[in-house]
Amino acid sequence: MMGSIQQWSRRSVLAGAGAFGLAGCGKAKDEAAPAEKARPKSLEATVAGGWRLAADRARDRWRHPIETLKFWGLAPGQTVVEFWPGAGWYTDILAPFLADTKGHLYEALLETNNPADPAAAEIVEAYRRKVTSAKKIYGDVTFTAFGPTSGPVAPAGSADLVLFLRNLHNWMAGGVAEKAFKDALAALKPGGVLGVEEHRGQSGRVQDVLAADGYVQQDYVIQMAKEAGFVLAATSEINANPKDTKDHPFGVWTLPPTRLSAPRGEPAEPGFDHAKYDAIGESDRMTLKFVKPA
Repeated sequence: MMGSIQQWSRRSVLAGAGAFGLAGCGKAKDEAAPAEKARPKSLEATVAGGWRLAADRARDRWRHPIETLKFWGLAPGQTVVEFWPGAGWYTDILAPFLADTKGHLYEALLETNNPADPAAAEIVEAYRRKVTSAKKIYGDVTFTAFGPTSGPVAPAGSADLVLFLRNLHNWMAGGVAEKAFKDALAALKPGGVLGVEEHRGQSGRVQDVLAADGYVQQDYVIQMAKEAGFVLAATSEINANPKDTKDHPFGVWTLPPTRLSAPRGEPAEPGFDHAKYDAIGESDRMTLKFVKPA
């Protein structure tokens, strides 16, 4: 169904770097760590935390973190694995909440063992510095890795919840989507949950196996998960956006927060009219809940 792991290339690493930028809109690579403040005791209080950037909080209307995490069943004291956290948009919520409720967070970072792509390593290191320099906020996060040659993302059978947050298209481009599902299944306890948020493509079309425009059909994701051994437990329209026509000139990245005006990797086009795409807002996204069979 999917390409082999050998498809992993410079293109996929750059796609991963793009995911970092998308997840961390408004965050500079060398941004100082947030001020260390007392952690909250509820998910709602965590989302309102003062360490979150104003630009990140402004995106809550599109990403619905409280509703989304509750749909997936996030609870105090859980062990959670987040794949490819980017600059940490969701880390700023997950890590403080779990640290305060005696849970634990594993962050499966982009595997950066390719010396030809130092930029990827720099992005990962900036994220790691951010988290480790503010332990009063984030607690003791465990860093692992995910990529074509990575090992376990967490001890086998240890996780209550694993999260794929708008990254499946990158893994499809790199030929490691099947491995992502298998690694998630291995990390989860029986009955554990895999939560998936992904840009939703037009149904009824032939899926581009490289997801070049950033969109993936919902049925395609469900089939990949089932082939890996998961059971679909529920779907939600929490992150739906009916205004998204999914036919943008530079793929999903034409929309906020990335707002491309030229193909990825090329200089921005002067005078590009973003108004139409800004009016759409962030992408239409599927929100899926899978369970590892007991």
